[in-house]
Amino acid sequence: ACGDLNRNVMAPPAPFKHKPEYVLARQYADNIADLLRPQTEAYYEIWLEDEKAVTVEEHPDVVAARQRNGNGTIFHEGEEPIYGTHYMPRKFKVAVTVPGDNSIDVYTQDVTLVVITDEAGELQGFNILAGGGMGRTHNKEETFARVADEIGYVDKEDVYDVMKAIVATQRDYGDRFNRRHARMKYLLNDWGVDQFRRQVEGYLGKPLQPYKSLPDWQFEDYLGWHEQGDGKWFVGVNVDNGRIYDNGTLKLKTACKEIVQRFRVPMRITANQSIVFYEISPEDKSAIQEILTRCGIIEPAEIEPLVRYAMACPALPTCGLAITESERVIPSILERLRSLLNKLGLQNEHFVVRMTGCPNGCARPYMAELGFVGSAPESYQIWLGGSPNQTRLARPFMERLKVDDLETGLEPLFVCFRDQRRASESFGDFCDRAGFEALQKFSDSYDPATYKARKKDQRHRIGIYGDTYALLKEAADREGRPMSQITADAIQAYVAQTTQAQ
Repeated sequence: ACGDLNRNVMAPPAPFKHKPEYVLARQYADNIADLLRPQTEAYYEIWLEDEKAVTVEEHPDVVAARQRNGNGTIFHEGEEPIYGTHYMPRKFKVAVTVPGDNSIDVYTQDVTLVVITDEAGELQGFNILAGGGMGRTHNKEETFARVADEIGYVDKEDVYDVMKAIVATQRDYGDRFNRRHARMKYLLNDWGVDQFRRQVEGYLGKPLQPYKSLPDWQFEDYLGWHEQGDGKWFVGVNVDNGRIYDNGTLKLKTACKEIVQRFRVPMRITANQSIVFYEISPEDKSAIQEILTRCGIIEPAEIEPLVRYAMACPALPTCGLAITESERVIPSILERLRSLLNKLGLQNEHFVVRMTGCPNGCARPYMAELGFVGSAPESYQIWLGGSPNQTRLARPFMERLKVDDLETGLEPLFVCFRDQRRASESFGDFCDRAGFEALQKFSDSYDPATYKARKKDQRHRIGIYGDTYALLKEAADREGRPMSQITADAIQAYVAQTTQAQ
């Protein structure tokens, strides 16, 4: 159903012209899409008539790489040099991004390349992650969501050959007998990173270099107005759950049509289901903003944060795999979540919510801080503990929560979060740190009629000498823990030791 070949290649939607790494990410995403494009003309023979209207010329490096054998990565006979006669065991997904930009869900892809440049913006090579994937099946524990692993680094000259090597590894060793076990994430899980890396290196003909250190990943949605860096502008427009239509005072379809027809600007679709219009001349900026305002499209800062960062798959009635609703019900779910948070004094809190109508994971709920995964009509499996920047896999907390029981089921979790969180701690980070056993224990004992919040531990000030402070700071930097925690541990250990000595 999804095609047993490379399905798509993603890149950050921001069309920055003054940031070389973004230009390179887009360029290599296009080239890798060409490299892994099937060569058969069967699709055109079946579905299209007459002469070709457009022919796209591929980059010479791509053409050469498709014919360069390496160590068994291509076939010299037949029309598919990379895929061969039998193509891939399952679909395959690739992304190319820049350090720190997680607008493309880095860890959910079969392969993610991260552009590495020098201080002058010159391309040096690519970090490689592999083995991510979201699809799973209820009650089939052998199927699971998985985040990608750090595999290594290659110089820029080897990027096309390493892509062929990774594809060949999955092509030749991926499971072709059990479709549920056929994605590359299972190959990596079964083999481990070391064996997978050795096989890729065998096809590549040289060792991979160590993975380069990167800054922390940040989620970016690129809504609102931004300068491209070449004198022009781009604007990101929020599209709830990817559905472009006119509904009441929101005339999103009308706005998109008018902008494209009047100004002939191109657009990109983001991984969070929104739209970016770009190549906007400065003299057209105010006119486009007038269209957006007139059509009821509000400023990004005015969007309810729960809505802005949420995502849902189409589910019913469009998808034949759906068990229950998703896109059509998530607006009311988010409204109820906001009402519940407001009631509990958490009106300033928001987190990443994602919903699917089945466990296949199309809206990537397993990376959310709060994930709803359809498990029965009007019922959802609840996943908790993903991170705000989508770098940590969530885990199943509740097997089945009926829609009618939403507030009853989630209020204990939000109360526990409110009363036991650390300063500035997000909901997903709190759930991951607190642990599901503690969350379940709190939920089981929670009674809103009798519950009283636990008083937070009172803190007292003590003085220390400068040399002691320096030692504490060194220990904190080395261990990655707060100085206050190290100090408390040291004092408790000293008191315990002296007590035993007495």
